[in-house]
Amino acid sequence: MLYAEMSRFLRYAVVGVISNVAGYLVYLLATWLGSGPKLTMSVLYAAGATAGYLGNRQWTFAHTGKITPSLIKYGIAHAAGYTINWCLLAYFVDFRHYPHQWVQAAAILVVACFLFITLRFLVFTDES
Repeated sequence: MLYAEMSRFLRYAVVGVISNVAGYLVYLLATWLGSGPKLTMSVLYAAGATAGYLGNRQWTFAHTGKITPSLIKYGIAHAAGYTINWCLLAYFVDFRHYPHQWVQAAAILVVACFLFITLRFLVFTDES
């Protein structure tokens, strides 16, 4: 059981590192070119979540249940993850005046942990 969870988490981390490193580099470039941090994060979040569905469903969690229920729950989980990310940027950048680059890097880790737990226990379950 523990081995299975660790293996699942490792697969999740591989998918996440690849997509988030690429996304973060695009984030840095776009904000450096003048795009706002929250707008840039919003566009990249939507693209990353969309691309991540198949990788997480098929490889990370090996989910064989129906697509529609898992897709709806996946969307809700990512809406919550997006909200967490947006709020972290809004609070720490707009109100606390921390550099957005560092806040976004930390937000990626916070949201990734939230999503692993949510995807594992609420989205890609045996019941759906």
